[in-house]
Amino acid sequence: MARGDRRAFDELYRRTSPWLAVRLRRRCADEQIVAEVMQETYLAVWRAAGAFAGSAVGGTAVGWLWTIAARRLVDAFRRRAHHAEPPVAVAERAVVPAAEDKALAATVGGEVGDALRRLAPELREVLQAMVLDGLSVRETAVLLRLPEGTVKTRARRARIAMREALA
Repeated sequence: MARGDRRAFDELYRRTSPWLAVRLRRRCADEQIVAEVMQETYLAVWRAAGAFAGSAVGGTAVGWLWTIAARRLVDAFRRRAHHAEPPVAVAERAVVPAAEDKALAATVGGEVGDALRRLAPELREVLQAMVLDGLSVRETAVLLRLPEGTVKTRARRARIAMREALA
């Protein structure tokens, strides 16, 4: 793909697009935003394929792809938030659970889901990235823009809290 091989790109897209769409939908219920992010992600991958350092830095193509997609999703949220003012009636309503929390509730139920939802947000996001999304410590650190040591500490704290909550 780095040499401009369209078939290699098509194969990457065929293998990863269903997986990527599911992960994006876990974090965003708006199909239009998911479609935009998918398009922007694969365009960025096509353009930057030659810059992928890969296993030389301990990363994977899937981790690289997810990092690009996650950043594009954050950018999409920022663009939407910047251009849209919430109606007064919406701003005055009670807090509604985030789409990610709803997806998490549908994915992980029972006592485990309850314990996971009670975690501090910074612990929950690390656990979600590492356990639910299957990312490595390094990939999680890149995704969340945190030092690897912080990711390891938060993952350990989250696991301890989960163990205590489920005991």
